[in-house]
Parts: sequence; structure tokens; C-alpha cells
Amino acid sequence: MGRPSTKPKDLRDDYYIEVRNKNQRSGVKIRRDTISQLQVAIDEYKENKEVVILGKQENGKMKDISEFSVEL
Repeated sequence: MGRPSTKPKDLRDDYYIEVRNKNQRSGVKIRRDTISQLQVAIDEYKENKEVVILGKQENGKMKDISEFSVEL
């Protein structure tokens, strides 16, 4: 037994959004494999939650999704 690790977990190379309750500061990161799956997730959550598009994770760095645009 020892201390738990304090290093943040590495994210997989995929597309990410953050879903949170309205007027809240923290939320849950949701990962999807393709842009079409990401669009379905955004459509599902945008009615009741606040959705923030984080981008695409590649080689440990978050990048903007240039080919993706959606009205929230």
C-alpha cells in the first residue's frame, strides 16, 4: 500500500467533448472514435446539458477539430 498517484491520466487519441450541468464549473469528459459518433453524442446531450467541444487528442496534445462545426 502506498499513496495514490497524483499524475493525471493520459487521454487516448480520439475526439473529446465535456458535458456538464448548466451553471456548473466541472464536467465529465466523453470520448468518441469518429466525428459522426461525436455528433450523435452532442445531439444527445445538448438539450439538457452544457456541451463543450474540447478537440482531438493526438500524441498527448489536444488539437482543434477544423473539419467539425456545430451550433450548440
